[in-house]
Amino acid sequence: MASDERSDRAGRPGRAEPYTLASLVEVAARAFNERGYDATSMEDLSRAAGITKSSFYHHVSGKEALLRAALDRALDGLFGVLAEPGATTGEPVDRLRHIVRRQVEVLGTELPYVTLLLRLRGNTETERWALARRREFDQEIAALVARVRTDVDPVVAARLLSGTVNSLIEWYRPGRMPLEDLVEAVDRQVFEGLLR
Repeated sequence: MASDERSDRAGRPGRAEPYTLASLVEVAARAFNERGYDATSMEDLSRAAGITKSSFYHHVSGKEALLRAALDRALDGLFGVLAEPGATTGEPVDRLRHIVRRQVEVLGTELPYVTLLLRLRGNTETERWALARRREFDQEIAALVARVRTDVDPVVAARLLSGTVNSLIEWYRPGRMPLEDLVEAVDRQVFEGLLR
């Protein structure tokens, strides 16, 4: 096993374990979504991962570190979209269309992490940080909407757009329909309806 593979493994350095730090964050995101962050204990997480609590603590300082890692994954995906050439160059409507389409893709590929982000209550410092980052994302969308339509309230329109995309967490499951079909369906609804 290569040394970089060993360092990516959870467990003691150099010792191959059947899980990675990324898989522990995935387990945590699923558990937080099922039980709620506050109701999920480290014991619950270690049981769900099939490892001891001490193995978990070998890699993370605690539950909030796992929450932060899961939220980072969702936010990195969303803010990554805003940095793409399709979101930064061209006509405002084309940029907005690119962002909405990619937002759906990020939601579909990072579903447990985005679901967690969208269900936050703001009870912890990490949750408040993530909610502030979500507001920044929404402000970027509102600013772009204002350039597309001057006859609508851009904040309301941006919230409607985000609400359309974000509502997918309630029913979309990988395999239910191909992600590319979902992207096309949302694109048609938004850009042939709401913003036409």
